[in-house]
Amino acid sequence: MTEASAILAIAHRDFIKLLRDRARIISSFAFPLIFIGVLGSSLQSGFGEQAGINLLVFVFTGVLGMTIWQSTAQGIISLIADREEDFSQEIFVSPISRYSIIVGKILGESLVALPQAAGILAFALVLRIPLSLDQLARIVPALLVVAVFGGAFGVIVLANLGSQRAAQQIFPFVLLPQYFLAGLFNPIGKLPLPLDILSKISPLRYAVDLTRDAYYSTTGERVPQFDAPLNLAIMAAMFVVFMVVGTFLFVRAERNR
Repeated sequence: MTEASAILAIAHRDFIKLLRDRARIISSFAFPLIFIGVLGSSLQSGFGEQAGINLLVFVFTGVLGMTIWQSTAQGIISLIADREEDFSQEIFVSPISRYSIIVGKILGESLVALPQAAGILAFALVLRIPLSLDQLARIVPALLVVAVFGGAFGVIVLANLGSQRAAQQIFPFVLLPQYFLAGLFNPIGKLPLPLDILSKISPLRYAVDLTRDAYYSTTGERVPQFDAPLNLAIMAAMFVVFMVVGTFLFVRAERNR
């Protein structure tokens, strides 16, 4: 019961932190909206006819999946900074299992990602992106899976970082190439072999593809690379690896502190 209470307390704290952090709220909405509104609209007006698909919708679905995945991953990595704060110090010196800290953090950051998803979906209506109730019913569960998957990726990255400075330097390096390998702004059906291999081991690719499948499955367009069952199977395998290896390394590092 103590572990369950700790998990809920950590999750609740992360959600409350978001509500109190105006800068994070603004940035978490601003960048996705810029990507969709500016880049998506520009690509559609310039290359929409040649591409054969609505690039505004293409970018919208990609940025939606990316934002939820990245938000949770970054939230998990923030545990490095949390060690220096009073509340987190109390957590780390308490008898709570390190595994409970990880689970609570993933749950909390997944909750934090949901308001961002709601904001992006609302912006889609402003841009007149077609969005039916059936599509929403498919997108919401997909985003929940994407959020938890992003948390697992954050765990494996967190386990290999020892300081805030390392996190600030390494995480963008790990994340940025995935924007292009995952097909956030560009179709990735015909990549050169080396890039195709890198694309297929990019976790963000499957988060984006699952989100796109949830949207396009009702339209009949074959925009996603894989169908939902295959995406879910690959994500489940990666999730297990990230959680088992990442949590083991994180717990070992904490014990050695």
